[in-house]
Amino acid sequence: MNLQKINVKFFVADPGAVQLEPFVGIFNSWIQAADGEYYDLADYSHVPDGPGILLIAHEANISMDNSGNELGLLYNRKQPLEGSNREKLRRAFAAALQYCRRIEAESVLEGRLHFRGGEALVLINDRLLAPNTEETLGAIRADVEDLVRTLYAGSEFSLQREQDPRKRFGLRIKTPVSFDVATLLKNMESSVN
Repeated sequence: MNLQKINVKFFVADPGAVQLEPFVGIFNSWIQAADGEYYDLADYSHVPDGPGILLIAHEANISMDNSGNELGLLYNRKQPLEGSNREKLRRAFAAALQYCRRIEAESVLEGRLHFRGGEALVLINDRLLAPNTEETLGAIRADVEDLVRTLYAGSEFSLQREQDPRKRFGLRIKTPVSFDVATLLKNMESSVN
């Protein structure tokens, strides 16, 4: 299976302390500061349990997503990635974590937003390539487990597949150990060196 269209979501630690409205300004400032990297944004903050605020780019969309009524950063890779599935998963997770770190550092949020590193969601946004089945899980399980062992520095973890066959293939990754974004990025970087 040649994985593409990998989505990664990290959840906000205290969603009640965060409003979506500031992200219109944050993402607009990113558009203005970038040289054509980002195209536009879409504000779906009025949709309950919806996609939130979406920053549109060529390679990937980034959003403060509230799907499942769980606020978090969703990295939605759109363009193909080269390499093995392990390398693609690693690159998607690293990109998601870098965006999490960037958002945590936004001065307008005054340090109120942090992400829970001990839980993540990985989705494959291609129902034809990766139907939501046990067979898909079997095909990518070793690659996901390898990534998660690196991400959580060998700590115990669990994988839970989305059971509803009408939904995209998704795995919820959890560890009982508390991790912050900086530590997760360091774990990812140390495995490359």
